[in-house]
Amino acid sequence: MQRTKYVLSVALLASACASRDDAAPTTNDASGSTPAAVASPRDTASGSIGGASILVDYGRPSRRGRAIFGALVPFDAVWRTGANAATTLVVGAPVEIGGKPLDAGTYTLYSMPARTGWTLIVNGQTGQWGTEYRQDRDLFRIPLTLERTSTPVDTFTIRVQPGEREGAIVFAWDTLQGSIAVRPRG
Repeated sequence: MQRTKYVLSVALLASACASRDDAAPTTNDASGSTPAAVASPRDTASGSIGGASILVDYGRPSRRGRAIFGALVPFDAVWRTGANAATTLVVGAPVEIGGKPLDAGTYTLYSMPARTGWTLIVNGQTGQWGTEYRQDRDLFRIPLTLERTSTPVDTFTIRVQPGEREGAIVFAWDTLQGSIAVRPRG
């Protein structure tokens, strides 16, 4: 039953991603010209941590010469952790994220960058546009381990670092990289 729920969640997520208005166009328009590239294309990051499959679906904004943290992404304000539609986390088996228990299921990731750190927010509301945040649906907030990057990251990137006993979800953009430990539970 648990695997069926996971497969259904992944199928629904894939279907939603394929039908999004912000998906990259694949054909020429009526004039025969090629449409412009999408400014913040959707992408996924996935991996297995202790047998738990982890999938993150998110929009990938680029710097394009802009100041990012403290400017485009304000400090001390909830950020959609990407662009456009909300960032979705699908967990295939029970895990601990930053020491907090999380059951298998589908969630939304928000975050709150600050001058002194970066907090990850795991929220139970799903399927919404990225700016439709409801704090009353937060499951928990946890600080990310933060470090400066050696070179600036032009396009926002999330990756799942796999591992048998422990892995991580890593967020990188501009000159910052935040990560959170993920461990299997049960």
